[in-house]
Amino acid sequence: MRILHILDHSVPLHSGYTFRTLAILQQQRKLGWQTVHLTGAKQGRHQSGPEHEVDGWHFFRTMPSTRWWSRLPVLRQVSVVTGLIRRLRQVARLARPNVLHAHSPSLNALAALRVGKAMGIPVVYEIRAFWEDAAADHGTAPERGIRYRLSRALESYVLRRVDAVTTICDGLRKDIEARGIPSTKITIIPNAVDTTEFQAPQPGNGMLAQQLGLNGYLVLGFIGSFYRYEGLELLIRAMPALLAAVPSLQLLLVGGGPQESELRALAQQLGLHNKVRFAGRVPHGQIKDYYQLIDLLVYPRLPMRLTELVTPLKPLEAMAQGRLVVASDVGGHREMIEDGKTGVLFRAGDPASLSECILHLIRHVETWPALRQQARRYVERERNWPASVSRYADVYQRLASGQKK
Repeated sequence: MRILHILDHSVPLHSGYTFRTLAILQQQRKLGWQTVHLTGAKQGRHQSGPEHEVDGWHFFRTMPSTRWWSRLPVLRQVSVVTGLIRRLRQVARLARPNVLHAHSPSLNALAALRVGKAMGIPVVYEIRAFWEDAAADHGTAPERGIRYRLSRALESYVLRRVDAVTTICDGLRKDIEARGIPSTKITIIPNAVDTTEFQAPQPGNGMLAQQLGLNGYLVLGFIGSFYRYEGLELLIRAMPALLAAVPSLQLLLVGGGPQESELRALAQQLGLHNKVRFAGRVPHGQIKDYYQLIDLLVYPRLPMRLTELVTPLKPLEAMAQGRLVVASDVGGHREMIEDGKTGVLFRAGDPASLSECILHLIRHVETWPALRQQARRYVERERNWPASVSRYADVYQRLASGQKK
């Protein structure tokens, strides 16, 4: 089985998107499938040419257009698709795949449909999120504006025309079905973790704790990207009340993103400069050391369409290592975290509920071992990559044999 994956971006960029991609590719190779990888023009300056070796992985690249009109609104997207169609046609002729597997966004699926139809190759479209919702939540496009509605219409267009649809969670599946897509056409390939990479609690890195000024403290933490929808402002604003009850608390924020400067300013404004630590972005290979420093991982995602539909990856990493997880009760979290068994959920957007949940855990340390063990077992049983990626087998084999639903 030879699969040609069409991707928005890849390593060396680091994101939840690229980490999921690498996990899928690694496991598909273990299953004996051949994988070929093509990124679109949005890989941007992280392209060294038409082909690129990164950490032992070979990527075909699509070079961005240099035409003046390719930088204009709407025409920029047209340029991305037309350039990808040309490059995909070249790579498909070379690789001769059994299946074209286009990953979000819909521009990749649109190019795959064009090439797949011309060359007689079936197309799978994998939705990891609806990118119009991400744009609205990032503030780059108003919700229900023209760009939002066009993007949503394009998603529905390609969903109706591809041969199979995969997605990462039940929230997205339900939304896809609501667009009139038959359930038999949709397969959930959930986010997961490598349980051999993320082990149960290990001894902490004492030198790192000392460097960060965390020795002797009870540490709350967040590891991920600093987007508005992650609710990190809510977490920082909850710190004064938490410190009044537990003065030994520290908050460690690991990562970066569009909100970083605002969050730093807020911490200063609230007089928390020696209580909130910003560690910056950390190489993926070192991230386990940071998890081990944190007693309670907090994921305060705000209630909005994106967070209600999409399951994040980071809480699973924390659960795999037996970390305690406190998360808002948005839909994406409820799919993964059972309140009181594998973690604790609080009312999304409610700082009082957040503080109450954290303080309850701190005052009931005797519950920690069971929560940690149950979280780890859940990941081992249901959210490991071999089990997740094996679900592609039926989809690929059905399409390669000419059967469609």
